[in-house]
Amino acid sequence: MPDYGHELLFSVSFVPSAHQADTVVALSQLAERAGLDLVTFSDHPYQPTFLDTWTLLGYVAAATESIRLAGNVHPLPLRPPAMLAQAAASLDILSHGRFELALGTGGYWDAIASMGAPRLTPGQAVDALEEAIPIIRAAWDTDAPGTIGHHGEHYQVTAPRGPRPAHDIGIWLGAYKPRMLRVTGRLADGWLPSLTRLRSIGELGEGNAIIDEAAAEAGRSPRDIRRLLNLGEELPAAQLAEIALTYGVSVFILAIDDPSRLQRFAQETAPAVRELVAAERTHPAPPPTSTPAATTTPSPAAALAATPTPENASNLGATPTAENASNLGATPTPDHGVRLTDVRVWDETTRPTGPAPDPTRHYTPAEQANGRHLIDVHDHLRAELTQLRDLIDQVASGVIDAGTARSHINTMTMRQNNWTLGAYCESYCRLVTMHHTAEDTMVFPHLRRAEPALTPVLDRLQEEHHAIHKIIERVDRALVSFVGDPDGLGHLRETVDLLTDSLLSHLSYEERELVEPLARHGL
Repeated sequence: MPDYGHELLFSVSFVPSAHQADTVVALSQLAERAGLDLVTFSDHPYQPTFLDTWTLLGYVAAATESIRLAGNVHPLPLRPPAMLAQAAASLDILSHGRFELALGTGGYWDAIASMGAPRLTPGQAVDALEEAIPIIRAAWDTDAPGTIGHHGEHYQVTAPRGPRPAHDIGIWLGAYKPRMLRVTGRLADGWLPSLTRLRSIGELGEGNAIIDEAAAEAGRSPRDIRRLLNLGEELPAAQLAEIALTYGVSVFILAIDDPSRLQRFAQETAPAVRELVAAERTHPAPPPTSTPAATTTPSPAAALAATPTPENASNLGATPTAENASNLGATPTPDHGVRLTDVRVWDETTRPTGPAPDPTRHYTPAEQANGRHLIDVHDHLRAELTQLRDLIDQVASGVIDAGTARSHINTMTMRQNNWTLGAYCESYCRLVTMHHTAEDTMVFPHLRRAEPALTPVLDRLQEEHHAIHKIIERVDRALVSFVGDPDGLGHLRETVDLLTDSLLSHLSYEERELVEPLARHGL
């Protein structure tokens, strides 16, 4: 797939938590100071623990000076297009041309309908979006004669035009299915999918092909449409550069709430990606005769950020020396041994180990970063799992209080919390599945070729991937039962407990066996 040649932009996405409102604003200001290009906020008006995203966007616009702003994404069924156009133009004027408009058809219809919006089928929702985009553009086109005149199936608009935005606001669509992708190619300025909602990275190429064909049929250039991507986890610079050059992605958006990770993304990852992409655009490499592993070189400070202690060195598989562990610059996370259930999906005593590392081996900063990256990705999975479990506890508290809840407000709050849990749980399961798929299809084959002696370990890790996938299927079934009957929360908690036991054990084993080989052989 082509590189569309757009300027690379790096962004963060924040949850607009009402309980941490000052933190959300402070993180947005930090993103600007760190040199990021864009800050985005999810928009779920039916979630009572969230700030209204439009109000937050206006507040952050006033609290910043240069960073661009967008929702991620605004559900159109809750934002009538004529009003949406006026709000977007007003915010763009007040922020001196820093606002972009990201739209979706709406995904949580029970929640959307609970706010008073009409319930639409997926096809009707796409129809409404196709009507809405011309209405929005007509409202911004103050040079055109007359008023906005639209008489469609979903919207009847006769209204004056204006105000005119301070700059040409981009309309970005969150799209996945062919029809929405074709709408993107015909009518939109950007495509904004989430990596966690794709079956594989190759879906970006499939989506690009549909968008490009639709654009050409509409007399547009494929370069008219930016390609953006919500990242489900931190990826190394080399992989982001490959995605940019292979799939044309020019805006990378990382969901994050940690200041140190934000600064690393802005000050280490972003410059490295820009440098790699600029070098390839200036001097394209010839087609390779083989497929070497891509590496990236972060700063020495980042690569040496987690030097292990001698007592943790034994976690590196075949007990390397303390000197070797220190040189490696990364400490695999030990298995604490605590289990929440009595169920065991595998026998941990039968896990094979790889070859002992060379105790005299010294690792370059780039090699140390390769080993550390696996731990960073796993830390993200562990942190998200903790948030999922916390959310289950919050919902459980609401269920416990359900007997005393008499008001409609209390009842709706519990239902909305249930929807939030369902969406978060589903998203997390996709994230784990995607991570394992990436390992099975890219990382493990590379390590098999580079070091055949690791084959027993890699075979076992893949077997555990399959076992964890079966647990995820059980979580999915329990989630379906819970959404239909909140009394099923106990069963959902039990399956998430089993996922927790198995996944944490697996992640520790994988780090123990692969951190050192990844340092030597790359990702």
